[in-house]
Order: sequence, then structure tokens, then C-alpha cells
Amino acid sequence: MKKILSIWSFCAALLFATSCEQGFDELNVNPNSPTALNPTLMLNNGILSSAYPGGDALVFEAGIVQQIISPNGTVLAGSNFNVDNKPRNAANWNNYFQNANRHLVDVIEQTRTNANRSNLYHAARIWRANVMMILTDTYGDIPYSEAGLGYLNGIAFPKYDKQEAIYTDIVKELTEAAAGLDAAKTREVGEIMYGGDVVKWRRLAFSLILRAGMRLSAINPTLAQQLVQRAVTGGVMQSNADNAVIRHDANYTNSTGSTLNGSEANNYYLTKPFVDQLKSTNDPRLSAISVRYVGANSGPLQTAARANREAAVQIGMPMGFDNSTIVGQATRDGLVSFYDYSQLDRTRMGKLAAPNYFVTHAQTQMMLAEAAVRGWTMGSPAAFYNASVTAHMQQLGEYDAASTVAAADITAYLTANPFVPARGLEMIGTQYWIISFLNFPETWANFRRSNFPVLAPNPYPGRTIKGNFINRLSYPDAENSVNRTNLEAAIKSQSLRNIDDIDTPVWWDK
Repeated sequence: MKKILSIWSFCAALLFATSCEQGFDELNVNPNSPTALNPTLMLNNGILSSAYPGGDALVFEAGIVQQIISPNGTVLAGSNFNVDNKPRNAANWNNYFQNANRHLVDVIEQTRTNANRSNLYHAARIWRANVMMILTDTYGDIPYSEAGLGYLNGIAFPKYDKQEAIYTDIVKELTEAAAGLDAAKTREVGEIMYGGDVVKWRRLAFSLILRAGMRLSAINPTLAQQLVQRAVTGGVMQSNADNAVIRHDANYTNSTGSTLNGSEANNYYLTKPFVDQLKSTNDPRLSAISVRYVGANSGPLQTAARANREAAVQIGMPMGFDNSTIVGQATRDGLVSFYDYSQLDRTRMGKLAAPNYFVTHAQTQMMLAEAAVRGWTMGSPAAFYNASVTAHMQQLGEYDAASTVAAADITAYLTANPFVPARGLEMIGTQYWIISFLNFPETWANFRRSNFPVLAPNPYPGRTIKGNFINRLSYPDAENSVNRTNLEAAIKSQSLRNIDDIDTPVWWDK
């Protein structure tokens, strides 16, 4: 009897242990911990991660195109002194590869074969095309076809693709994605760019095709014309409601605003070329953009009581000076110190919650103006030009109500500064420079592509570049450590001198 009881006791214990083991996985799973991310949230992460790293863009892009400059060196050395600065040139690379592209590739792979999420799939393709265009325009040849596939395909050392091949695939992705968007399919209301509006996503795709086409105007004008016509036929942005923009708030702040309202508040100034261009045409955007702390001889004296936003009193900082030599120049300009020069108003367009624009109706209309001048599309260049300027002036009010340009001022400006066909490309290029203000990568890319506006090279005497302007950013030092073989092959392929420098033009910059 004891033996029978012992056997039953053993069986009962074994049964209990087995049943516990069978439920072990379920019992040890945290019900509040997600096992997979909603791809819509990942798309949103990809979009949010695309916000320009403004502090680093102020070091390079903003100064290369002579809109915002600092006289200070060390960590702020870059375009102001025409030198490379490895710790600051990596921002776009790190931001877009480690964050934006990684999220977007994951979305694409998760939704590629899911017919119910096809609109999300195509939206991710469109936004990745935008991100990769920014990256290749910044550095030239970059990892593209294998980028972001480390976890998915085990590719730890992605090869670098030629920029020409990257542009070819970007156009393919945009064309296919635009065709694939379908209003009859699931609307992805949770995505933050357009709330799942496929019409607006399609317009963004064709506006990016237009941008890509114009980028090729010098290197391949025949293909450029074909892409422009494809974009026009497909349908580009129609109003500011179509703008691709990240709207920041107190919890997710604008990177440029964070820099200008933080440790660098007193270190960056609007340049003389930019201020003089706006003043010379009585452009109402100057008073919407700038502020001058009249009489300030130190950072702490840049107070609200000294703030003057009238266009007539704005004075831009000249190019070519450092922290010591700018002192004498400020005196020659009749100022008490360099703190007395005009700045981007950090309480309005430079505030923490300022929006971050990527592709706008104003830019699209100005590119159509250029295309019309070149005979690549139908329409009046003057009409496109006026629509662009109007859209941008109206857009300024979205930064802050105090930056709103009155309708009467817009009309007065266009009347006093009419489009002149004989100067068409120059006027269009100069306006594109203005309407892309604070859209740092795009301003720089179009300046290199169009050679407008006509800017005198930065005359700083300590320059290390051999040409007139910085043509690209060099690759980050970290890439030399983690992907050296592919990096060296890219440098050899891209540079005639087999060196990674900031003089080498990117493929389309001819």
C-alpha cells in the first residue's frame, strides 16, 4: 500500500512539475512589454528622427550658404573658417543612418507583403527616399542598397553605392510608391506627416521627383527634363497644406531652436550677404526673421528691452572674421560690439517649438519656375515665381504669429520686385536661397547645383579648402573604424586625389 501511495505521489508531483513547465513561458512574459512595434509608430520614429541636427548644420550648411555665421572657433569651427571639423560633420550621418533609415527599413520590410498596410509601405519608401537624398547630397557616395540591413540580413559592413545609382533608385522608389498609394486601402491615420492622406503623400513623392530632376540639371539635362515632366504629370504640391513639416512642441523641441536658446544663444548671427539681400529689396521677410539687440556689448545684454525687429536697423555680420578680428569690424560698422549684429529671432522663427520644413509648396513652385525658364514644362515662369514667394511669405506665419507677413506687404514686394526674364535663373536661384532658409541641407544642395545666389567666397585667411566653397562633408571618423574597407573603396572611387576631403564635388555638382 505504501508503495502504491509512493507511486501515486511521484506521478502527482511529476504531473504538477510538467504542468508548471508547460505554462512557464506564459507566466514569465510581461503582458505590458510589446513583442513587436506597430509599423506606424516606427514610421513616425523615422520621420521624427529626420529633423535636421540644427546645431551641427549651423556649423556647416548655414555658413556655407552665408545665411547664419559665428565668429567663434573650437567646437564651432567649420564653414566660418572654411575648415573640416570631424566631430561636427557626422551629425547627418549618425542621425539618418542610425535612426531614420533604420526605422524606415524596418517598416518597409514589415509591410512589403502585407496588402492591408500597402499605403504605410509606400509612405515609408517615400520618406526613406527623402532621407537618403539628404545623405547622398551631403557626403556623395554612401551605403544605400545595404544600409539598415544589419539585423535583417546580417550585413554588418554595408557597401557604398555610387551617387548616380542612388539617384536612379530613389527615383524608382518614388515613382513606384506614388503609383502604389491607394485611397481604397487602409488609411494610416496614426502617421504624423499627413494622417494617412494618400493624396498628400503622392504629391510629396512627385515633388521629390521634381527636386531630384532639378538636381540633375547640369549632369544630365535630358533625364532632368523627363523627371520634371513626370512630376508635373503626376501632380506636385498645390498649397502650403501639402508641406512636409515636423511640428515641434515643448516636449519635442526644434534642434536649431534648442541650440540658439541654449549655450550658443550669443554666438550665431545673420550674415551681411543675407541681410543686405533682403534690405536691398525691402523684403518684408527680414523683419519676420531677424532681431537686433541694439547697443549690446555682451551676451547678457541681449535683452528684450534692446530687441529691435525693424528691417531698417538690421545689420548682418560680415564673412571672414574670427572672435578677435570681428571686434574691430564691429567698430568700423558703427556697433558697440559683435553682439550688436542681427540674429535669427530665437523667440519666433528660432524658438524651441519652431516647425522643421523638408519639402514645401514654395520650393516646388520655384523649381517649376526654373523648369519653365528652361523650356521643360508649360506655364509662366513669372506666375510660378510669384506663387512661390507668396507661399513662403505666408508660410512664415506658421513659425510664429509675430512673423506673419501681411497680404498687402506681399503684394507690394512683388510689385516692386517683378520677375525679369533676362535675369530669370539668377532671380529664381536667389529666391530659392531665401525660401529655403532654415532648411539647411536643401539650401546648400541647390546652391551647389544652381550656383545662385552669386556669393563672394568666405575670405577668412586660415582656410584649408582649395576651392571657393565647401562642396561636401567628409565621412565621419567612426566609419573608418567600423567599415574601413568599404569606406576606402568609396574614397578611391569618388576622389581623384584619393583623399576624403571637403573640396571634392558630389556627382551631380558640375
